[in-house]
Amino acid sequence: MIRPLKETEYGLLDSFLYEAIFVPEGMQPPPRSILLNPELQVYVSGFGTQEADTAFAAEKNGRVIGAAWARIMEDYGHIDEQTPSLVIALLPEYRNQGVGRALLTELVSAVKEKGFSQVSLSVQKANWAFHLYQRVGFEIAWETENEYGMVKDLRKRTQS
Repeated sequence: MIRPLKETEYGLLDSFLYEAIFVPEGMQPPPRSILLNPELQVYVSGFGTQEADTAFAAEKNGRVIGAAWARIMEDYGHIDEQTPSLVIALLPEYRNQGVGRALLTELVSAVKEKGFSQVSLSVQKANWAFHLYQRVGFEIAWETENEYGMVKDLRKRTQS
């Protein structure tokens, strides 16, 4: 079930932010203390206080198994002050089952309903989620050696 994330659940965003960190195969995940870094705190600090802040949960048997959220922030996917950036993460055992696509589709729809014309994200080139983003209409806007910045134009009539 995909539903809006409740204000009382905003604390879960830290855990899902950690799950969103791409760890290449064979590498050790970073320590959880990495979440204290200012460049990661922009994703969660004060969530719910900005007009653009939007979040959804994927729930199974009463347990939140995934989250997707968007806000205007100066993150890795930042474009401008009118474009929310998004984050999506699922617990590992629920990946590759269509849950992420449903969660992403719901979030993008809500961002559009709030009147935004586009939404952005950044993704490591080696991350399999890159293909999911392409399938739901995100296009590469820029790239670095290791990552893509992607944008979805919410004014276009595309299937998501």
